[in-house]
Amino acid sequence: MAKVLMKGNEAIAEAAIRAGCTNYFAYPITPQSEVAEYLAKRLPEVDGVFLQGESEVAVGYMIFGAAGAGERVMTTSSSPGVSLMSEALSYIAAAQCPAVFVNIVRGGPGLGGILPSQGDYFQATKGGGHGDYHLLVLAPDGVQEAVEMTMQAFTLAEKYRNPVMILGDGMIGQMMEPVEFRDDLKSEPSNKDDWATNGMSTRGSKKRNLVKSLFLDPAELNNNNLVLKAKYDQMKREEVQFEIYNDDTDYQVLITSYGTMSRVCRTAIDMLKDEGIDVAMFRPKTLFPFPEKAVYDAAVKESCKSVISIEMSMGQMVEDVERCVKGQRPVEFYGECGGEIPSPEKIIEIVKGLI
Repeated sequence: MAKVLMKGNEAIAEAAIRAGCTNYFAYPITPQSEVAEYLAKRLPEVDGVFLQGESEVAVGYMIFGAAGAGERVMTTSSSPGVSLMSEALSYIAAAQCPAVFVNIVRGGPGLGGILPSQGDYFQATKGGGHGDYHLLVLAPDGVQEAVEMTMQAFTLAEKYRNPVMILGDGMIGQMMEPVEFRDDLKSEPSNKDDWATNGMSTRGSKKRNLVKSLFLDPAELNNNNLVLKAKYDQMKREEVQFEIYNDDTDYQVLITSYGTMSRVCRTAIDMLKDEGIDVAMFRPKTLFPFPEKAVYDAAVKESCKSVISIEMSMGQMVEDVERCVKGQRPVEFYGECGGEIPSPEKIIEIVKGLI
């Protein structure tokens, strides 16, 4: 299949269409507004529904409504917008409805700036809303992977009846790269007749389906949380994705990084290799479930003396790395979060300081 040059936001939008998404609700916010612009034109061509909500709060509940009816539905936003959707996200997770959320992260906290950041790691992986719930979180490192993960997200959302989040950043949303849309990533919608509020006449049933997140009986609420936890445990068994770069060497330092930042780290590793210095990188593709055992195994390799988490934040994923390494190696951190991405030369300087 021929590749086509596309901006990240537009490629994500097209990937959603090709994955069978026919419902998209959103509110414009930089740096992801091109997704809405693209789908405003593209969705009517496939008999889909596009609606700009009056706010991100309203959009969150539009998503809940479509997801509860069993439709393939997606929204995209950026950091402050996702914060406003967080209550609805908690409701959707509790009610066990499939939906896809894309966060093209910008700098924060507050309004911050429109340049790329990874400051929403906590929000995505620890639950931006209230209660015991998790999103399945995928972290692409470029436009091609953003396309693939967007298409996979709809399948995963339906498999687990759970919201799935693509955690990108402003760089991935705005840069242009050649991409291809793989037919093998498409999936047929799962049968939702046993739970979705899609109408008794539609499914030829006399049984009412009820989608809810309110459980006033303590035992019933506890049971619902146990059901959710069982799903999260299944995700940990079946959905962990990661990449280890340059691990076939006697590396002294293990870098942990994800998304756009990992591409810079990869370049720095190649430059260090030219100097005869071997460094490896562990890149989680799923931020939840986090690749706990794989991080530990990479960190405790005999040649490895230290681990450093390099992020476009003030230190978020590093907490998960420390938890996984279990004190077996020192874990350091380096980050910047003003919107400027650290250069390969800066990464080389930091790593040499550890050796």
